Amino acid sequence: MLTLAEHAVLALCEHAFVRWDNLTTDQDEGKRLPGYRDPATVRRFDAPEALDIRFYEIHAKSAINRVANASQMPFRWTINPYRGCTHACTYCAWGETPILMADGRQKPLRKLRVGDEIYGTECRGTCRRYVRTRVLDHWSSVKPAYRVVLEDGTELITSGDHRFLTGRGWKHVTGAEQGHDRRPHLTIGSCLLGTGGFAGGPKHDDDYDRGYLSAIVRAGGGLATSFPFHGGSDRTRPARAIRAQSGSQCDRVRELIRWPLEPSDEWRRGFLAGIFDAEGSGNGVLRIRDGDAAILRWIVACTDSFGFRTILEKSAQGCRTVRITGGLRERLRFFHLVDPAIRRKLAIDGMALTSDARTEVTSIESLGTVMRLYDITTGTGDFIANGIVSHNCFARPTHTYLDFNAGRDFEREIVVKVNAPELVRAELAKPSWKREHVAMGTNTDPYQWVESRYKLMPGIWEALRDARNPCSILTKSPLLLRDVELMKQIAEMTDIHANLSIPTLDAKAWRATEPHTPHPKARLEAVAELNRVGIPCGVLIAPLMPGINDAPEQVEPLLGAAAAAGATGIGGIALHLRGDVKALFFDWLRSYRPDLVGLYEELYAGGAYAPLRERRRLAELVRREPEQTWPSRFRGAAKQPRLQPQPETAPPARAAQQESLF
Repeated sequence: MLTLAEHAVLALCEHAFVRWDNLTTDQDEGKRLPGYRDPATVRRFDAPEALDIRFYEIHAKSAINRVANASQMPFRWTINPYRGCTHACTYCAWGETPILMADGRQKPLRKLRVGDEIYGTECRGTCRRYVRTRVLDHWSSVKPAYRVVLEDGTELITSGDHRFLTGRGWKHVTGAEQGHDRRPHLTIGSCLLGTGGFAGGPKHDDDYDRGYLSAIVRAGGGLATSFPFHGGSDRTRPARAIRAQSGSQCDRVRELIRWPLEPSDEWRRGFLAGIFDAEGSGNGVLRIRDGDAAILRWIVACTDSFGFRTILEKSAQGCRTVRITGGLRERLRFFHLVDPAIRRKLAIDGMALTSDARTEVTSIESLGTVMRLYDITTGTGDFIANGIVSHNCFARPTHTYLDFNAGRDFEREIVVKVNAPELVRAELAKPSWKREHVAMGTNTDPYQWVESRYKLMPGIWEALRDARNPCSILTKSPLLLRDVELMKQIAEMTDIHANLSIPTLDAKAWRATEPHTPHPKARLEAVAELNRVGIPCGVLIAPLMPGINDAPEQVEPLLGAAAAAGATGIGGIALHLRGDVKALFFDWLRSYRPDLVGLYEELYAGGAYAPLRERRRLAELVRREPEQTWPSRFRGAAKQPRLQPQPETAPPARAAQQESLF
């Protein structure tokens, strides 16, 4: 079964024909992977496409794998020469990027750890709000770095693949209007969502401590010596209490809390932190209340020195209140600037993602170098990086059985079964082998771009040809045309069938759902070429997704184009959401089509499959007679196939059902 991450990188894009001539390996080392007797040879290749990717060349014990009996697949045997995907998207940021923690403080991205509680966001009704979430995975990679600068001076250093939330949805840092890099991307003037760059914190030096003590003692109205009062917790710093004592000790305290003639910035920060801990409130609006006119004057003077706008309000019992205006942006700036000790006052749970911060993009520039960049996976699918909502990368669990990290390793630690062709030949020659149908492309696409380096498929085709073994392949990559002569030789001896997976011709839907796959038109050209040379090739419209690619005006052009390409069959499969794929799909949906979340929650409330009535409706999209389905310009095409809906249990020569999103 194809996973979401594997499908997202199936085949080539325009990167398929990478030139590997004259490449050198700069590292050979051994690593023993679970399930393999001998150490793997680990290689790195000196090529831009292979930056920071390690290829684990292993000698597998078997190449033809049996499909589990519980599977609904219409075949029993499959071949997968690769594990992992080199094209999986990553969303990486500079290690020093400050991340908003659940206690209101900030921590560098590189220092986060699995289990840390941070802030993310989620949509509630028509509004996106801040919520607490946890770090589920954390890793790093070395990638070309870019700097994004916002109007308020916020700087963000990330990879080009990183995505930020804008007023018009998630957008990558870099992209293009045309070609294989075509995808939603930032431009000058794009408005990012968030409060803008975080303020730096205090040094917590002696001046800060004096300011803090001055505020606490004056707010308490007494002089004393201190003693341990509270040992601290995960949300509070350790605290000390004070009690009245001898005159000399009181004189010492008076000296420490004396109003300074020229207060330093650190003293001001400490004073504001102390007075806020003693007299402040932060539930939605940041206020500090006190009845002492001198203390109020110092609060206003200190906040003014840091550029805060304040309003002096009357309150009960003869006290007055200093209210800091500016909403969440200024509230966070105050917390980070002065660092109060009482963390519960810093909570922003449920607050709306609104801000008057000037977060329009003013520049996007390449730093001209590669850097170690970091990424995390969170429960909400996002996190707050230097005040801006950032998309995280999906954790891919398919590598964990090899003791690999489920996040970055899925795309950077690629297992290559270098002996796959020899194993296939040996296993097909066994007396016990019954020449059963073998399906390829059912787990990872054998024509992902590294195949242009390792060239494992020609040997596999040759073994299938020599054994006269029936076979089929499902792919999204025109790279399979490289091996068309071998496929023709197989067709002369036994059954062979190919399918190109093409969910849509709609450019907007394609860019949103498959930004790193070959253009649908390139796939249709491959369909036409295979049928032209005598290799039966169909089209699999999979998955069909309500509200995304199921409109008649989307499906009918694809049916017509498939007919014109001579497709021997056209199958349609409703979206399946098994296991972890369901959570991944809903993360994608919340990012790109939040208007459909409610519909999909209803459709898939009962499990992995849409209701039968919905599956039947989607099947009807490809069940019409040719004269009803094809636009007039395609009628009378030289080779018109019968449109065949993909059944729940397809015949062996048809492509497999797909578990994954794309």
